[in-house]
Amino acid sequence: MTEDRAYAFETLAVHAGYEPDPIHGAVMPPVVMASTFAQPEPGKPLKYDYSRSGNPTRSALEAALAALEGGARGFAFSSGCAAATTLLHSLKPGDHVISGDDVYGGTFRLFDKVMKPFGLESSFVDLGDLSKFEAAIKPTTRFVWFETPTNPTLKLADISAISAIAKARGVRVVVDNTFASPVLQRPLSLGADVVLHSTTKYINGHSDVVGGALITSDAELCERIPFLQNAIGAVPSPMDCYLVMRGIKTLPLRMHAHVAGASELASRLAAHRGVSRVHYPGLASHPQHDLAKRQMSGPGGMISVELACDLDGSRRFLQALRIFALAESLGGVESLAEHPALMTHASIPADNRKALGISDSLVRLSVGIEHIEDLWRDLEVALHAAGR
Repeated sequence: MTEDRAYAFETLAVHAGYEPDPIHGAVMPPVVMASTFAQPEPGKPLKYDYSRSGNPTRSALEAALAALEGGARGFAFSSGCAAATTLLHSLKPGDHVISGDDVYGGTFRLFDKVMKPFGLESSFVDLGDLSKFEAAIKPTTRFVWFETPTNPTLKLADISAISAIAKARGVRVVVDNTFASPVLQRPLSLGADVVLHSTTKYINGHSDVVGGALITSDAELCERIPFLQNAIGAVPSPMDCYLVMRGIKTLPLRMHAHVAGASELASRLAAHRGVSRVHYPGLASHPQHDLAKRQMSGPGGMISVELACDLDGSRRFLQALRIFALAESLGGVESLAEHPALMTHASIPADNRKALGISDSLVRLSVGIEHIEDLWRDLEVALHAAGR
């Protein structure tokens, strides 16, 4: 799709990034497995020379990602962490990054254990409090980097408000949009400079690919990121790119199903005696429910639940589940459950987890697209097991 006109999101999801093959008429991009490409003259490739630098299948995916997020360019990577690492390499020793305090454990590890020894400074701030954000900005601050909704307590950050403050101070805004997907939230339209995704999650949606992406309209980064992408080399395989593109075609349908299921389950869980608290932006009890309605077109498919039990009860709950698989990751068509303190956020020190509300009774649910009554029966049985 190359015409310069505005299409609806559902149309972009199906068509963006690729025109049918003019020779054979193939409506899906070919999986170009070549590692190298013949050149008609020395140093004058046709378009591609080496698949780390560029590949036709990857180019189609990157164009689709840019269209979905409304960015000038998209860049695909071998994982979300690879995308984050590559973007951080646009900075230099002595630079400072402000991160949300309730950030994915792998992102915290990247800032605190990997980049810190190279001289990159980071601060972890509650970005729900704009005064704390402003106070944390230094002359060396280059990025403010956050998730919204956050992982796993589903706090929201006001993208427009943070972007306005950041731009006035010359700070770029990086939003990890993995939990929402561009179906529910488009950070670039709200003032962000870069959108980051783990395409492993909702964008692919089938739990069979690990991938990441960066999307931006920032002219300087549109030049810098592809240089770093090629130099660092953390790029996805052509087959992985193809699978992510295939997943994108059903992204709007899947997200609407995830939202419908999560909304119903969150309401039922909030009324269950085995649950002490439900974190879900779609509930009126969520402290940022109004922001969710203003910033997102739907509250998402993720629920975090404080069980009315101890750690052993949480283990019994998770082990009693049959439809919800006990597994890390999220955003697939199948429902998943995990224990952040023992699994995805184990790299965060225990005191930090406690301060963030990541307790031993907190369980995170990724609601798939199975029938709602089957999912509810599964949760009811597990809640009974937890309370024994």
